[in-house]
Amino acid sequence: MTALTQLCPPPPRPSRPVNWNSVEAGLGMRLPEDYKQLAATYGPGVFCNYIHIYHPHGITEWVDLTGPMPARIRTQLQVDYDHGTHPVPYDPQHLFAIGGTDNGEYLFWITEPQDAPDTWRIAVNEARGPRWFTFDGTLTQFLTSVLSGETTVPPFPKDLLEQATCFTPSDPTLWTPAQPPPRPPVAGNTIREWARANGYQVPDGGRIPAAIREAWERANPA
Repeated sequence: MTALTQLCPPPPRPSRPVNWNSVEAGLGMRLPEDYKQLAATYGPGVFCNYIHIYHPHGITEWVDLTGPMPARIRTQLQVDYDHGTHPVPYDPQHLFAIGGTDNGEYLFWITEPQDAPDTWRIAVNEARGPRWFTFDGTLTQFLTSVLSGETTVPPFPKDLLEQATCFTPSDPTLWTPAQPPPRPPVAGNTIREWARANGYQVPDGGRIPAAIREAWERANPA
């Protein structure tokens, strides 16, 4: 991880914590430790404005590790594998999509052996062609090797590294859970009628006491 962070500095602000127990339980498999460190260090975002790594806090379903994309991609690969539509060098049941590119390539973990995730290698398929590329290392090692120029992935653009190596985080405001909409204004007479029906003493006019308004809001949630 140190080699990657020196090559491509992570965002200065910390990433939102991830409940890895929940994530792994939902996926039904353990995840590589290097990926957990990568996700915690960088958060959701894109490397070199091209390589998107799926994240449990992905801001859309297209980049969400726990969203529908990995299963959709595996289903399509299985169709290609069963019918020979496009060559798939690995059993799709042993491929798990971990990212994608702006050009339409996908990055996969080769999940063999399944009970040793820290040994999983990386595969990349060509977006509009039959070629596949296999990297004999972890995801973090793959990113470090590619972004340093040590490894060339044939489907990736030749000018990928012409600009400075960088990581662009997803807009943090999009990570914030949506807040409930404000309660629409309620006529004072409505609250007064409710209060009297429920044994409260409330004046006919003027400001409704805060305690009575709060009691009405608890009894009438938005």
